[in-house]
Amino acid sequence: MTFRSLRVASAFFALSATAALPNLVRAQAKPVPENAEKAVADKLNLQFANGIAAVVEEKVITVDDIRREIAPLLPQVQRESRNEREFNEKITALQDSIVQDLIDRVLIVKEFYKDEKRRVPASFVDNQIAEIIATQFEGDRSKYLAYLRGRGISQKDYRKEVEEDMIYGYMRQQQRKSATQVSPVKIQTFYDENKERFYQEDQVHLRIIQFNRAEGETDAALREKAQPVLDQLKAGASFIDLARLYSQDPRRTKGGDWGWQRKSDLRKEFADVIFTMDKGQTSQLLVMPEGAFLLYVEERKFAGIQPLDEVRDQIERMLVQQYARQAQERWLEKLRRNGYVKHY
Repeated sequence: MTFRSLRVASAFFALSATAALPNLVRAQAKPVPENAEKAVADKLNLQFANGIAAVVEEKVITVDDIRREIAPLLPQVQRESRNEREFNEKITALQDSIVQDLIDRVLIVKEFYKDEKRRVPASFVDNQIAEIIATQFEGDRSKYLAYLRGRGISQKDYRKEVEEDMIYGYMRQQQRKSATQVSPVKIQTFYDENKERFYQEDQVHLRIIQFNRAEGETDAALREKAQPVLDQLKAGASFIDLARLYSQDPRRTKGGDWGWQRKSDLRKEFADVIFTMDKGQTSQLLVMPEGAFLLYVEERKFAGIQPLDEVRDQIERMLVQQYARQAQERWLEKLRRNGYVKHY
């Protein structure tokens, strides 16, 4: 089964160890296992000798359940691990997160069925299974049935899994919705207490017309190439239109639009010019080793604390996410207290 809400485990950074040898040569850490699936399987089998990780209510969470959830994440864990020790630490954190999510899933489904009137319509489950066959098995029912045989489960069992996945997603979504209201007073309070978070550097909305230097091309030749554009700008032509026609940079189709740029984002030669300009101004031609450039300031923002009206939506999104996490954690803690859970 696939859970879209699985939490991504935090990365751990392994400390390098120095071997206590007379020549003070640093001991090399063991490399990341090439066969990650086997390494994880060996670790799980050693930790859970009876093949059971936990029991929650009447549901047994097995080693196979954990392996099935970890498997799609292994390539990323391998890429992000520098050695075997770090790989094992990440796998342990991920494994703990998956076990907790599997436990929570059972408790959430149980909570759904407390209301005897609640039921998932059979047609909803049929449609979901049809979608799974179409997207995960290329519409080939024989591949779908082979998958079930490989897992040793019946179509009835898989149907129950799909139904419980739908319940799990629905119940989590309902909890998130309960925390979507943030009052203006809370937004104002957060802004007043965290103004430093809304400091912004000087910024410009930058557009560029670029003339690439051909091999052996002189500065004079570059200036001659740019002169028709300079003449048209002087005559009142649109910088955006000219960028689309003449610029040789990758954003020419967007009128040379480089979006909002901070001083620290730009190379010094550009920053020293652009931040002395006003809105609507075009620079003199900048001739550099790789080519020549015309810079245009479409808009400017000056350094300082952004007004509340400019960051109100941002604060509201932050608070909604924060309250949703807190509400869900309180809800899950209540379910965990009231449910039967045994870890192995």
